[in-house]
Amino acid sequence: MDFSFTEEQSLLQDSVQRFVQNSYEFEARQKLIKTEEGFSRDNWSSFAELGWLALPFAEESGGFGGTAVETMIVMEEFGKGLVVEPYVTTVIMAGSIIEDGGSTAQKEGVLADMMAGTRLAAVAYVEPQARFNLADVTTTATRSGDGYTINGFKGVVLGGPSADVLVVPARTSGDQRDAGGITLFLVDSSANGISRRDYPTIDGGRASEITFDNVEVSAGDVLGEMDAGLALLEVGINNGILAVCAEAVGAMEVLYKTTVEYCKTREQFGQPIGKFQVLQHRMVDMFMEHEQAKSLLYMAAIRMSEDDELEARKAISALKVQVGKGGRFVGQNAIQLHGGMGMTDELNVGHYFKRITAVEILFGNADFHLKQYSSAA
Repeated sequence: MDFSFTEEQSLLQDSVQRFVQNSYEFEARQKLIKTEEGFSRDNWSSFAELGWLALPFAEESGGFGGTAVETMIVMEEFGKGLVVEPYVTTVIMAGSIIEDGGSTAQKEGVLADMMAGTRLAAVAYVEPQARFNLADVTTTATRSGDGYTINGFKGVVLGGPSADVLVVPARTSGDQRDAGGITLFLVDSSANGISRRDYPTIDGGRASEITFDNVEVSAGDVLGEMDAGLALLEVGINNGILAVCAEAVGAMEVLYKTTVEYCKTREQFGQPIGKFQVLQHRMVDMFMEHEQAKSLLYMAAIRMSEDDELEARKAISALKVQVGKGGRFVGQNAIQLHGGMGMTDELNVGHYFKRITAVEILFGNADFHLKQYSSAA
């Protein structure tokens, strides 16, 4: 299996690296997350100008025809800088769902605006009782004239505070946990009947709790086929898993390299602590966990670019398990070797660990995906 990048992919990686190094210093990032929106609209416009917002979409949709490998490249570099712009929620998740299931009008309208950087989106799929079961949906959409009326509650809507449109799974038939009977709707976030409570997340992002109270949508707002929205939702979630895992791998690399450099300079008993063999072994273990996660990331990106759906799902679950366990190991040991200062707000180590911890829980933790992998094998 060839893991080397093409010339175009290497150029993409270089451009994202330069952006993170030149425009996303840790202090600048800390200022951003304290602003009202929690990210920079100027950065978002730059993403559009550089073509990153159109990168994963097919050329027929107005994009650049990028694959999962290009997504991985961008997100791994974003992870090294702890980029907080809502790229995953808007482009990777909502964008892929709209591209796969949207009508021509939805693609020419919403998708085109997303690629231009003028419209943001979020996927409102989490419900409190569901845990990680995407089929457990209590939000309902009932027929109302020529359209539908949505009622229900969605929690932890990542990117919700800034979203202009929401992708909302709602039950149109069947029982609460049936795989069938779920339909996806494209809902304007300012529609009558929507109430929202915004809050910051532990990793520097923003999320919302959204209540739908008799929200009216038209038949033209349906994404994909009626009662068959679960498979379409899974497309967005799997793309999101790959993206955040790539981000975590980038963060893991920064953590172990930062720790190695610190251990070369921190002195104890008259010599750098990096000379103590037990700490050398610990840093080697951190390096190995990162390399294992990166190898599975590459394999998952390649599998998702192929046509074998079962192998892609297995690769995604295996990746999530390794990133969950390996990320925690790298993060905990980075803090341990830095000492108490590792968790201070002024040092970036604790912030990388917070992001990796959040990624571990997103879209299913390691235990959940280990079970998914076993059942798919």
